[in-house]
Amino acid sequence: DSAGGSAKQGRDRKFQAILPLFGKVLNTERARIDQIIEFEKFKNLIIAVGAGIADQFNLDKLRYHKIIIMADADVDGSHIKCLYLTFFYRHMREVVEKGHVYVAMPPLYKIEHDKTAKYVYTDQERDQYVSSLNGKKVNIQRYKGLGEMNAEELWDTTMNPTNRILKLITVEDAARASEVISMLMGDDVPPRKRFIQAHARSATLDI
Repeated sequence: DSAGGSAKQGRDRKFQAILPLFGKVLNTERARIDQIIEFEKFKNLIIAVGAGIADQFNLDKLRYHKIIIMADADVDGSHIKCLYLTFFYRHMREVVEKGHVYVAMPPLYKIEHDKTAKYVYTDQERDQYVSSLNGKKVNIQRYKGLGEMNAEELWDTTMNPTNRILKLITVEDAARASEVISMLMGDDVPPRKRFIQAHARSATLDI
């Protein structure tokens, strides 16, 4: 919710609208349409997008050219992104097929030195940049969530079309997200157990 406030303050009102939908949402992989419509966050999202849902979907009524999912750059944020991509893939698939769905790529670190600030997006980028400074004194801030950025930082790094990095979501991306959600949150235990056993050693733990 705090990130929604910063995004509202930092946006360009001429062409950007913000819909804060904080926290985890319903898994729509096997949910009925009436359950989805009754779920408050999806109800608000459906109204905002303006094109309807499922059999009532009409792309001509789409109110925005870009639908951009902004979430924290941690494991919870990744989970939330997968849940929303599953929703779009299952119930508004045409917005994905026509290239209207994006994921914002916020920076993970802010590195300051000599009154200069640089934003980087991975641990590898951080290490490479710090090494290039040849031992200069630096201050490194890790952004666990979007809510840790003020309005100006969020605009500069994640919302400004000149600087931001967006990932265009393809049908393959959304289908993969749907498959992962189905496997990790579904009723079929053996595939989930095999996945955990196969990837446990490479897991990133956010403790």
